[in-house]
Amino acid sequence: MDDRIDEFPNFMAVEKGSSLNTLEAYSRDLRRFAGYLKEEKIPSPEDVFPEHLVAFLGTLKREGLSATSINRNLAAIRGLYRYLLRSGHIPENTLTKVSLAKTWMRLPDTLNLQEMEELLQKPDDTNPSGLRDKAMFELLYATGLRVSELVTLTVNAVNWQVGCLTATGKGRKERIVPIGKTAIAILRRYMEESRPLLLKGKKTDVLFVNRRGGGLTRQALWKTIRKYALLAGIQKKVHPHTFRHSFATHLLEGGADLRAVQVMLGHADISTTQVYTHVTRERLREIHRKYHPRGS
Repeated sequence: MDDRIDEFPNFMAVEKGSSLNTLEAYSRDLRRFAGYLKEEKIPSPEDVFPEHLVAFLGTLKREGLSATSINRNLAAIRGLYRYLLRSGHIPENTLTKVSLAKTWMRLPDTLNLQEMEELLQKPDDTNPSGLRDKAMFELLYATGLRVSELVTLTVNAVNWQVGCLTATGKGRKERIVPIGKTAIAILRRYMEESRPLLLKGKKTDVLFVNRRGGGLTRQALWKTIRKYALLAGIQKKVHPHTFRHSFATHLLEGGADLRAVQVMLGHADISTTQVYTHVTRERLREIHRKYHPRGS
């Protein structure tokens, strides 16, 4: 099983174009599953049957994993077994009938317009790092980029004349996203005033760089956002994806078409985008309760 698990990420990367984050998550999940099989003294992949998989998923539930995490574990295992069947390592796939755990709809964390404005104003654009941070925040909010898409964004990905960028999302799929006047203006300032100072003579195609002239990490971006959220006095848990959630929610609240938002977010399935319609409905209920004479 260990050898097959080592082979599977390569298959996913080459055949499916899976992102590094997906490959790392799947590898962790499959190692956990392999450990469980060893404890149960199940010798090989072809000796695993649906009842074994259901029992494994039950242990994950008892450990407190969410339905989303359990589903990801199941998706990794099912993907592995499809690969094993295709490559001839097992004579049949016995796990096809194990269905996904029910995932309860969870509304994403968003900031309202006032909170977002306060957060965007916090970086000090009179110094190189602050100007970079302000440009990153404005770009995240203007485009709804994923964290991985932002930190790997290159200078050439930005079309300065048209005011849009090319984002490379999950499965290496590219999409064109408008930037907007406010974000493109602060981005130009960053390119002219801040980025050369941060680079200190170094050369890189990466758009956003740290004080050593290298690219930013996801962890660094997370810490930066959290720092400014605390400065802004925002009590909610603010993380990089909060910009993406707020981008989609504010567009829909403003009357944007759901399919247009789907394209800008890079969602393969519109049902993924539809979660934001639940957010806007919650917002409408809140407004009704607060302002209608018989709402409360």
